[in-house]
Amino acid sequence: MSADATRSRWRRSSLACVVKTESGSFTGVGRLRRTVSQEEQPQDQQRSLYRRHRPRTFAEVVGQEPVVRTLRNAVQSGKVHHAYLFVGSRGTGKTSMAKILAACLNCEQNPTHPTPDHPTIEPCGRCDSCVSIARATSLDVIEMDAASNNSVDDIRELRDSVAYAPVSGRRKVYILDEAHMLSTAAWNAFLKTLEEPPPNTVFVLATTEANKVPATVVDRCHRFDFHRPTVEQIASVVRRTAQAESIEIPPAAVAALARSATGSFRDALGTLEQIVTYSGQQIALEDVLAVLGVADARLLELTVDAVASGDAAGALRALEECAEQGRDAGSFASDLEVRARELLVVQTLGELPQELSLTPEADAALREQASRVDHATVVRLLELLGEAMEGVRAGADARTRLELALVKAAKPALDGSMRALLARIERLEGAAGNERQARPQVTPAASAVAPTATVPTAPEPAVAVAQEPAVAAQALAPAVESAPAVESPPHSEPPAPAARDLESVCALWPAVVDLVRGENGLLGAVICEARPVAVDGEDLTLAFASTAQFLKKKAEDPSYRAAVGEALRAVAGGRWRLSYELREELAGEDGPVLGEYSEEEWVARFMQEFDAEEVTGEWEPEASVQNGEHGVQPVISNEKGA
Repeated sequence: MSADATRSRWRRSSLACVVKTESGSFTGVGRLRRTVSQEEQPQDQQRSLYRRHRPRTFAEVVGQEPVVRTLRNAVQSGKVHHAYLFVGSRGTGKTSMAKILAACLNCEQNPTHPTPDHPTIEPCGRCDSCVSIARATSLDVIEMDAASNNSVDDIRELRDSVAYAPVSGRRKVYILDEAHMLSTAAWNAFLKTLEEPPPNTVFVLATTEANKVPATVVDRCHRFDFHRPTVEQIASVVRRTAQAESIEIPPAAVAALARSATGSFRDALGTLEQIVTYSGQQIALEDVLAVLGVADARLLELTVDAVASGDAAGALRALEECAEQGRDAGSFASDLEVRARELLVVQTLGELPQELSLTPEADAALREQASRVDHATVVRLLELLGEAMEGVRAGADARTRLELALVKAAKPALDGSMRALLARIERLEGAAGNERQARPQVTPAASAVAPTATVPTAPEPAVAVAQEPAVAAQALAPAVESAPAVESPPHSEPPAPAARDLESVCALWPAVVDLVRGENGLLGAVICEARPVAVDGEDLTLAFASTAQFLKKKAEDPSYRAAVGEALRAVAGGRWRLSYELREELAGEDGPVLGEYSEEEWVARFMQEFDAEEVTGEWEPEASVQNGEHGVQPVISNEKGA
């Protein structure tokens, strides 16, 4: 039995069971009862907030301008395609857009067109067709959940129902939600119907994973990609819904709610409904943070400051305070990652973008902390938090992993990785630069004004001034004027100069090998046998032992050469051009080469390694083969050292 026949039969049965009571009202018999209106329903049985405020016309859709414009033009010009594929992440409006398209095709009123039967781009929302589509009771708009109806039998029933004409509207619209869940056999059974459907039939396939939809289906549809809405677009929908529901919510709470939705209108309105249940019609920012479970901004700021100052104990105390408030360590790690990401964005852009704006006080605190915390510290904290969260997903304890990440970020000396070594070097360079900037510049004039200084410091020209008192008075003014221009520290520390001498490169070579080994173990094993032997500007010559021809050939691979060059640039600074060679003097560094063993030494070594015994006597290979002997026999080679 087809789906339409089943629904018609159910409607006839329902009408047959309606009787009139003594009070004059109509009710149902047995389990079949009449459908009450939304006003008559109990409050706990009404539709959710995001369903009540689903957009009903193209004008109410926020974002997705390319999709809206294309569909509106198609409806207005009467060129509606028979199949559409809506692709996008959750909560971006795919199903809502499909219902708007169905309402445009089946609306009974079209005041903007001279032909009443022509589809409209502005559904009235009051006719029987629009009301039934909004309530999901229309017999001409069939919604199918492909996740639970994904077999060939389900597609066969759909194919049989397509043959029937629309019941009351102009077009019959089939909406297949989560279409990527259909099985391969179901897709194959659906292809012919999708390619050549009956007249007045439109298919709308909605999916979040377009890569799982077969290419033979995609090329039969018009595809529309739904983009994730911005924070401001989500905030506008939240404000519009709050105004319609008479909910008082401050802008800061709207911003926090929109940011927590992560690009989903449905998540934002669902969270708003949850907050209304929690706090009532008047919502404060504290209510939003409490429902969302977001960690206190003060704790996040204290944690980042403790990491930046090297105070591992302070970072752990902030985590302990968060745990005492009942917060989960995993969620605290996520919030801390968001805070570090905000600092990274502000530091990189040099300003606070609109999407990160919350309140004037919070924005000022974020800007101030971004200017106070070192950029490299934020990057390292983000990397360590990512590793910690990856470990949590693998099954590790969330709090232990977070504590380890905070300690490593605050104390790079406890981390033996190359990244930690580079972080320590950057921290020392930064401290040295700050010390040079803070060091007072003492001139002859300053020493003359303050003769009571305990340890007077003066530049070398002061010696000449002391030896020639007559010239001191004349040279005093020019020295005072020229000293700030010569000795004033620059606004930004210049990059550390690259090590361009062989001694410096040899000292840094173990660190380069460790960095390469951390990225590529095979390349690290190859390059650890090389030694820097010559430096000429940007040209570095690496030598292998004369017996390591194979290692030299592997190191000359272009990808390996580029990887070693990047490691050198990270550790020693600057760019390098690498060349490789073989040298005899390196052959004896790691032990004797093969040619230095005599035949007797080789025999003794084999006996020791394999726990073997030497068998004396002569052996004739031809005779052994003819007699069928297959025992283990000693082989004596005529080649020396074999």
